[in-house]
Amino acid sequence: MPDQRTTLPAAELARTVVFAAFIAVLGLFPGFYLGGSGVPIVVQNIGPLLVGALLGAKRGTASVVLMLAVTAIGLPLLSGGRGGIASFIGPSGGFLIGWIASALVTGLVATRFARPGLPALLLATVAGLVADYVIGIPFLGFYTGDFGAAAVQSLVFLPGDAVKVVLAALIASVVHRALPTVVGRKG
Repeated sequence: MPDQRTTLPAAELARTVVFAAFIAVLGLFPGFYLGGSGVPIVVQNIGPLLVGALLGAKRGTASVVLMLAVTAIGLPLLSGGRGGIASFIGPSGGFLIGWIASALVTGLVATRFARPGLPALLLATVAGLVADYVIGIPFLGFYTGDFGAAAVQSLVFLPGDAVKVVLAALIASVVHRALPTVVGRKG
């Protein structure tokens, strides 16, 4: 019988890698551009919310960092087949970096509850989305040279992101109920 001290970290590492791959798979859905901001509307940004809610702050953030790291070295894992370091210095770079904060904040809020239900997970995913916007909008403003316009242009994301917040909370709630020992409670 394997020693649990060695198998547990391996299982946690496997979950981290699998969820990084999950975020990458969400990039198969193409993004589309609305307005003139140069930032696409994508399905992929639901990934950091889900991994934070399911794996907790530490492992959820590690999943996002892993996915973004392999993207930065050139793998075309972002929506629309984008990849490489240029993705991080373009107009959507702040939102990509914000995914790290999104997973972290979502995980921190979700793990504050012993058994997070839908209301707690809604709070966690809303907080995670706000964390992404707090980084993404100023970055876009710096990139375009107009912080006010960046904030206004980002309003186009709110309806879709509101749907993603609710979906992420619903999915996480179902997974927490169905697999309470699989999802991370340690942060």
